[in-house]
Amino acid sequence: MASGKLSARQKMINLMYLIFIAMLALNMSKEVLSAFGLMNEKLTESNEAATARNEAFMAGLAEKVEEQPAKYQPLKAQADQISVLANDFNSYLANLKSQMTAKLEDPKDYEVMDKGDFLDNHFFIGDKLKPEGQEFMDQIAKFRDGVVAVLNTNPDMASIAKDVQAKFSTEPVKNRDGNTIQWLDYHYKGFPLVASLTKMTQLQADVKTTESEVLSSMLAGKLKVEASLTNFDAIVVPDKTAFFSGEEFTGRIILGKNDKTLRANKVIINGKELPADAMQQGQTILKFPAGAVGEREIVGEFQFKEGDSIISIPVKSSYAVVPKPNSATISADKMNVVYRGVVNPMTISFAGVSDNNVSASAPGLSKAGGVGKYEMRPGTGREVVINVTGTLPDGSKVSDRATFRIKDIPKPSGTIAGQQDNVSLPRQNLEIGTVGAVLNDFDFDLNLTVTSFKVKVPGQPSVSVNGNKMNDQAKNALRKASRGDGVQIFDIKASIVGNPVKLPNVSPVFVEISN
Repeated sequence: MASGKLSARQKMINLMYLIFIAMLALNMSKEVLSAFGLMNEKLTESNEAATARNEAFMAGLAEKVEEQPAKYQPLKAQADQISVLANDFNSYLANLKSQMTAKLEDPKDYEVMDKGDFLDNHFFIGDKLKPEGQEFMDQIAKFRDGVVAVLNTNPDMASIAKDVQAKFSTEPVKNRDGNTIQWLDYHYKGFPLVASLTKMTQLQADVKTTESEVLSSMLAGKLKVEASLTNFDAIVVPDKTAFFSGEEFTGRIILGKNDKTLRANKVIINGKELPADAMQQGQTILKFPAGAVGEREIVGEFQFKEGDSIISIPVKSSYAVVPKPNSATISADKMNVVYRGVVNPMTISFAGVSDNNVSASAPGLSKAGGVGKYEMRPGTGREVVINVTGTLPDGSKVSDRATFRIKDIPKPSGTIAGQQDNVSLPRQNLEIGTVGAVLNDFDFDLNLTVTSFKVKVPGQPSVSVNGNKMNDQAKNALRKASRGDGVQIFDIKASIVGNPVKLPNVSPVFVEISN
């Protein structure tokens, strides 16, 4: 176009071509800027959903701490450290992004964000970093090193710690020409404002994702530990708390997590290995001479094979051998407390005194069928005193009393398709699953029914459901969930069938969509 001598008309045509090419380039640049802006908006929406998910996790963990502080408090302390690091870094990035768009009339007018002056002047002075640039680098290092320090206390978190180090690395970078460039120069120097803004939002997304991965892995590790046999306790349950001299001691040893499929490989009590027929499903039957009058100890161990190791669970208990009836034997058949809102079966007797010569009284206590059998229906207050009187064969009276704590029915745990806590289910199974409530480790079989609940799918408003099955609105929301999304089933309301007692709020269920 530019060779040879051109006419005035041809020069005008060539100039128009140049103007046209420049306009195409300008339009393409605006399209790229708008694309960055749309990406920034999508990342922002995703970050808001991740924030809600992480907050829900922390709230659920706080409930676990209230229920079982000794078990979950150490995990909560680590989770709090991660949460503080993530929130501090996210707040810093949010403030920096506000400064970047402070002078714009419309923060969403991405087509005017084609200059890189703000960060070039904010982070750099020539080839050197300004204090603000160094602060940005320090904030990344503070988050990265803080999270890694928490994770390094748990050997099972080593892979996540390595991923955090790589994801938030600020080491110098080689460009495609093979030149080594400082990390901050490579990522932020000379870039359009909208590109840097999007990178900041992506950095926030990495923080949210890291927090979610760490918290989920911590809980998964805790559940794995809880499933180990090392957490079982051996409990000696005598048939009665005192024995006469010359009697045989009778009782049971029950594991704390009374698993009917569990059977010990070997049991040693008082230096002797018990025969194979004494070891039954979930319990070991004891039978040996009670011994002389006085306090007697039961010591030994359970042995289980777990993998290639032998797990030993110590047994230690005691019982009293008494020469004559001088105190009452009062025991709750199922526990050492009585529960409000249920019928508590109790056995009350005096050793050596027939049942027709024993009387017991307490608010809410009534006689039931069977020798020594009573039923306790606690009322108000925090404890109840049971007074017992026995008439000996010579007509003299003996009396005793016992104080029992009154406790409310514990907080139920929510379930979906029979699973609790963090669940992984296909979306179709979740849609047809039944929401339930169970009382874990509670000795009474109560028929609980769910009357209502709420469902929260990421990116969708919460859906309220009456009954224990997903309604059409909930199913429609679930169909918009993607694989890996976390669905929350919360605000679960349950009641006891045929019982007016009001139950505490049911713990929520967190479901990960598996496909």
